[in-house]
Amino acid sequence: MSTTLEVQELPRKLVRKFLKLGASDAAVRLNISNSTMIRFSNNNITISNSFKNVMLEMYVAFKERRVTGTITDLSQASIERTVERLVSTAKTVQPSDVYAPLPNGPFKYNKRLLKVGKVAMEPNILIDHVNAAVNSAISAGAKRVAGSLRSMNDKTVLCTSGNVEASSTKSAVALSVRAFAADDATGQFATVAADSSEFRPEEVGSIAGEIAKMALNPVEGEPGKYDAILGPMTFAHIVDEFGSAASAFNVDIGASFLVDMLGKQVASQKFTLIDDPTLHNTYGAEPFDDEGLPSRRNVIVENGILKTYLHNSTTAKRHGTVSTANAGIIVPTPFNLVVEAGDKTFEKLISGIDRGIYVTNDWYLRYSNYREGDFSTVPRDGLFVIKNGSIEVPIKGLRLVGNMIKLLGSVAALSAERHWIEWWEVETPVYAPWALVTDVEFTKSTL
Repeated sequence: MSTTLEVQELPRKLVRKFLKLGASDAAVRLNISNSTMIRFSNNNITISNSFKNVMLEMYVAFKERRVTGTITDLSQASIERTVERLVSTAKTVQPSDVYAPLPNGPFKYNKRLLKVGKVAMEPNILIDHVNAAVNSAISAGAKRVAGSLRSMNDKTVLCTSGNVEASSTKSAVALSVRAFAADDATGQFATVAADSSEFRPEEVGSIAGEIAKMALNPVEGEPGKYDAILGPMTFAHIVDEFGSAASAFNVDIGASFLVDMLGKQVASQKFTLIDDPTLHNTYGAEPFDDEGLPSRRNVIVENGILKTYLHNSTTAKRHGTVSTANAGIIVPTPFNLVVEAGDKTFEKLISGIDRGIYVTNDWYLRYSNYREGDFSTVPRDGLFVIKNGSIEVPIKGLRLVGNMIKLLGSVAALSAERHWIEWWEVETPVYAPWALVTDVEFTKSTL
């Protein structure tokens, strides 16, 4: 396909082709992404590259027999091979226990969500963002700074056998900054924005630099149970895991700690979680899901009670309910996770703790039991002892061990201030506060 216009016609043409070959349902999603990635280390930009990626995601069903495929080679030969393979596989694959046809449109979409993002993409502006973040981190106490900035300008075209033909565009910019006051004194912060007015690289750099400076000369931490402050980076990681566990697909296959928990207390009354792709000019905003249904705001947890799983048409039919417009045709997923704010300042959260630990970041979250929600994760960057209402000593060498439902059930307070967090440990954007969690267990780390 030689022109952009011809490429954008592919979803319609392929849906028609699948139907002519006898499919009961078909959906094709085209994504055209133009992005720039800037990497920096030792206070200087080291790499700046721009990319254009084009991807086709195809779904075809012969009633209960369903398959999906993805290709990035859009040559005619590649597309024909993929279509042939998908149709052949779909006719012989193990049938699903449920058949739900794709939703029948056409649908009316929120016009404000069809074009999301007002972000400057010029190279000189992106470089200025990096320099602003680096200089801010150094001013806050860092000696050297590393990280990445990426800008994205995406176009999505969706066509389904349910009379859906829709397209949308989105632009956004994401920044992750890691600051070093010494080799063992680091801080990190990350954010993503779909509006230049909401993008504050200086703030990201400053937070990372301040944490790094506070983390100088850490001592070995003492294992035990503590009241803990989980910073937005850490709490977003926990919330992202919860969003994945709320997928009805993961519930159905037993890879979720929320099996049989609908309508039950799964968190503290302080905790309310919403998936809201209707928030205009946020990175997770979407006008429609992969089945073409208009996106909607879904309250997943309200005052600690699990209100809904996230559904596509198939999981909804299996559960005797309606889709929450979260397709993934195979695996429903959240778009834009929002934790309702609390009423405390960060300082107020700290001041109420006699003996505690402040976790600014974490990585390598792993489950010992998916079904029960037992997990551990390694604190990364600044980790601090809290004594008598103030941050006292930087520490190292601890691992956070817990159970997802028990941890969220122990949320005692949340901050009023929140930050949009997205980086490689937090795949779904999360609007996350600082969280005060009681009785959190820390053990010695083996890393």
